Amino acid sequence: MSMKFIGIIPARYASSRFPGKPLADIGGMPMIQRVYRQVENVVDAVCVATDDERIMQAVQAFGGKAVMTSAAHRSGTDRCYEAYTKVGGGYDVVINIQGDEPFIHPGQIETLKGCFNDASVQIATLVKPFNRDDDFETVLFNPNTPKVVLNKNNEAMYFSRSVIPYIRGKQYTEWLSAHPFYKHIGLYAYRAETLREITGLPQSPLELAESLEQLRWLENGYKIKAGVTHRETVGIDTPEDLEKAVRFLREMNG
Repeated sequence: MSMKFIGIIPARYASSRFPGKPLADIGGMPMIQRVYRQVENVVDAVCVATDDERIMQAVQAFGGKAVMTSAAHRSGTDRCYEAYTKVGGGYDVVINIQGDEPFIHPGQIETLKGCFNDASVQIATLVKPFNRDDDFETVLFNPNTPKVVLNKNNEAMYFSRSVIPYIRGKQYTEWLSAHPFYKHIGLYAYRAETLREITGLPQSPLELAESLEQLRWLENGYKIKAGVTHRETVGIDTPEDLEKAVRFLREMNG
C-alpha cells in the first residue's frame, strides 16, 4: 500500500522583518499561492496553517485549503501539528513546507518523499552542497544560512550557524575545495507519529543556543535523514528579498 503525504504550509501574518509576507505580491499572485501551486501536484493533499483571517481568506479565494491555528506557536513544526490534527488522519507523512519559498521545486518534494522508502526514517530534510565558487564570506560564513554535517548514511550529525566542519591547516579561502560543505534547506517531513512526539518535547539547550529547532530532535535521539538537492531555493525574509524574487521570476519567464 502506498504512503500518503500531506503538505502543510505554515503562514503567519506577523513577521518582525516583513509583516504580511505571505500575501506579498509576486508577479500578480500572492506568495502563499505560488508556494501552494508549486507543491499541490506532488502530494496527496495541501493545507495552509495560519493564525490570521486575511491569509485564510486569500487562500480560500484561490481555491486552496486552509485551517486556523493558534497564534501562540513558537515554531512552524508546532503549527504543522495543530493543522494536521484539524485536517484529520489518513496521512502517513506530514511535509512542512516553508511559506516564504515561492520557487520551491516539485522535485525537491519528491526527494524528501523518497527518504521514506526506508521504513526506519522518522524525519527527513533537504541539504544542498555549497559550490566551490560560492562566496565564502556571504554564503559559507552567513549565520542565517545553517550548515549541516552528515554521516555515511546521509543522516544529520549536527546543524550549526557556524561553519562546520573546521578545516585544520588550511586557509578558509581553500575550505570549499578541501571538503564538502552542506547548506540546510528548511523543509522537513515527519512520520505523523514522530511529529506528535517531537512537538511534545521541551526546548533543548542546543536549540536555545543556536536557535535551530531541529537540534531539539537530535538532542533527544531522533535521526534526521538528509535528501540532497542541487537546486537553489529563493527564501524571502525581507522586502529586499521580495524585489530579488520578482526579478528572478522575470528572468525565469524570459
